[in-house]
Amino acid sequence: MLSDHQDSEHFMGVRSEDELLDMLDRAERRQNNMLAHLSMIGNRKATPAIRKKRIYYMRNYKALEGVVKTLRWALGDMNVEHPLE
Repeated sequence: MLSDHQDSEHFMGVRSEDELLDMLDRAERRQNNMLAHLSMIGNRKATPAIRKKRIYYMRNYKALEGVVKTLRWALGDMNVEHPLE
């Protein structure tokens, strides 16, 4: 059975702007790190090990893209549309 998240005692309330900015900074750094790893792999011959690394770094990069967009939206960045659209 699904529960309504708004009635849950598991939510502690609103995060501070400083916490959100810190999370955004960390997420952007991790995202840049994933991109740097992808660049280092470059256009090497796609052995199974290289392919596995590319998939890992790209998957994490794309996931962090969603995190960054959501945090920017939560902070009120006017250049970011709703994260679910």
